[in-house]
Amino acid sequence: MTITAAADGSALGNPGPAGWAWVIDAQQWRAGGWPRATNNQGELMAVLDLLLATADRPTEPLHILCDSQYVINSVTQWMPGWKRKGWRKADGKPVLNRELLERIDAALQGRTVKFEWVKGHAGHPLNEAADDRARAAATAFQAGRAPDQGPGLAGGAAPSGVTVNVDAAGPGTPTLF
Repeated sequence: MTITAAADGSALGNPGPAGWAWVIDAQQWRAGGWPRATNNQGELMAVLDLLLATADRPTEPLHILCDSQYVINSVTQWMPGWKRKGWRKADGKPVLNRELLERIDAALQGRTVKFEWVKGHAGHPLNEAADDRARAAATAFQAGRAPDQGPGLAGGAAPSGVTVNVDAAGPGTPTLF
């Protein structure tokens, strides 16, 4: 059976307090964030955490609804070229958010994953739920409190444990541990 989930990110300022979330239904979702990151980092982290949360179900196809064309194009179109060019864009500049993209690339291996673009803020129930939870996480960080991380995947593995912290080398730059 296909797992269908929406993944979304939110940043209050760009960069600023940021959140991410994925939602399968009201009982299966996760959220997190950082005190300072970008919206694109939140969008990517939502996808990465969803892939890791479902990793123990590698034979189940995953259908990811996403309102970020940046995420969809990065993963489905641009990544192969970036990898061939040593994670450089066509203009020779380094690919932004490389660490998150490399982790997504690794998590996609051996999986059947379909990405579908949905228009954001247009009433799609799963996308709206993911947006609400991502924004709530960003708002929690803005207020200096921990966000509600959610219950995760029913019957799934424990939360992925993937964290992204602000790297001291550059504001808003995530470093994966």
